[in-house]
Amino acid sequence: MYNRDLQKELTRLSEQWTVISVTGPRQSGKTTICKMTFPDYEYVNLEHLPTRNRVADDIDAFIKKHTKGIIFDEAQYLPELFSYIQVWADSDKSRRFVLSGSSDFLMMQNITQSLAGRVAVVRLLPLSISELKEDIGKYSTDELMIRGYFPGVWGDMKNPNDIYENYVATYLQRDVRQIVNVKDLQLFQHFLVLCAGRIGSEFNASVLSSEIGVSSVTVKEWLRILETSYIAFQLSPYYANIGKRLSKMPKIYFYDVGLVCQLLGITEPKQLEVHPLRGAVFENMVVAELLKQRFNSGKPSNLYFYRDKSKREVDILQVDGLKMKAYEVKSAQRYDSSFFKNLKYLKELLGNNLISTQVIYDGGDNDFDAVNGIFNFRNIAGT
Repeated sequence: MYNRDLQKELTRLSEQWTVISVTGPRQSGKTTICKMTFPDYEYVNLEHLPTRNRVADDIDAFIKKHTKGIIFDEAQYLPELFSYIQVWADSDKSRRFVLSGSSDFLMMQNITQSLAGRVAVVRLLPLSISELKEDIGKYSTDELMIRGYFPGVWGDMKNPNDIYENYVATYLQRDVRQIVNVKDLQLFQHFLVLCAGRIGSEFNASVLSSEIGVSSVTVKEWLRILETSYIAFQLSPYYANIGKRLSKMPKIYFYDVGLVCQLLGITEPKQLEVHPLRGAVFENMVVAELLKQRFNSGKPSNLYFYRDKSKREVDILQVDGLKMKAYEVKSAQRYDSSFFKNLKYLKELLGNNLISTQVIYDGGDNDFDAVNGIFNFRNIAGT
């Protein structure tokens, strides 16, 4: 059992909000964190059909009976529930509801229709490096990337290959069909694998449509499915008025690199060690880690990347108002001063608005030089 950083934010929000929504990937630990944070609340799993039917018979009476609070897990399975919660939230501020779900699209669709302005929304991703703490040091970098960060791999010590193989099968058969009726699941799985092979690269729907044999519109729709079901996300390019011709295409990353390795057929550290996409997988791991830090503090993503037409690129820009931090991610195990080349260029371009430039790389476990902006990825919580 691992303590989750998001627990503090959930506790804080519960003091101010009647309704809290917790979304995130399947098996990321949503049920566990809700039960741990709110042990006195009634837990109701609406994915379980008999339970869902029991609640649906008289939603109002069910809510009225549980005054200490209710956790509705997989709430998207009972859309009419949201209207009842709206009424209770407006009439009795002492009531407490926690809604969890694995489909951001269906959850937010229901929230927008019934609970807009009445709900605090947070997202729980798989385990972070800071949450794993000392356990992270028991594995090599390649082992970590193959293991991924889903709690089932760490807390239950299940075989990563089994976890991710079953995850993909369940995702295709249940989640994809729930969000939209994809007629050819085999073709969609091919699309999923192709996306895994493009992590850290700009997402070009036209190129993918040619490879798969479907329209660009279909590719964009399928990408939306990956995003709303917390499989993948896009990182937008930074668009500040800095007088340069900038890249306009977003990059694609996955929320968990263990799933990426499974889709790419990488099951052993020796395979990953020499794989041409090792650097991209490493970069994906770092980007996802910084995203977890934001989500675990209850904040939306503020991550971008910089790339101009001259191919000068900085992997991550973290933007807070007018102030920015820039990160260059390198999978190399030895530090080289050339890692700062593009960071120095960006500093000249952005001036005092860029308050920090840092390199995150795969150095030794003790490599940590905060003064000079050099971090081993295991110390990423210190960035």
